Amino acid sequence: MDLCLVRHAIAEARGPEWPDDSERPLTPRGRERMRAAARGLAVLFEPDVILTSPYTRARETAEILREVCGCEMRLCQALATGDDTALLHDVRAAGASRVAAVGHEPYISRTASCLLAGNAGAVDLLFKKGAAALLSFEGDPGPGRAVLEWLLEPKTLRKLAEN
Repeated sequence: MDLCLVRHAIAEARGPEWPDDSERPLTPRGRERMRAAARGLAVLFEPDVILTSPYTRARETAEILREVCGCEMRLCQALATGDDTALLHDVRAAGASRVAAVGHEPYISRTASCLLAGNAGAVDLLFKKGAAALLSFEGDPGPGRAVLEWLLEPKTLRKLAEN
């Protein structure tokens, strides 16, 4: 099973304009860059299902991925809270062999660490906005069972789209 963790793209800045942080959308530049990054990601990985945090910026990122990959998208509250147990439940429930999960920092890097090493703080990973990491599992996905196939910055994903 393959799980591609994706951090949401560039969003509007926090501030009085967005009193509810969960409603902050992507910026126009964030949308544009994510479209290019999604095309690059599709060269390497096409999900069967996309799980996304319900926060606007993550949903908008997931919608861009869905447009490029043409797959189903489902909301996953665990991606907004960092609940790895619930996330793994949702990943298994998706019933797919290739799942993308769009979320936020610091949760995405903690989740990757948990899945790679069994501990949320064991591995330090840098997830820039729009970055993606592919984790693979032999058998059932769980803490400490993942292998990191790659972690790519959005700039690299955009370059893949150009080629």
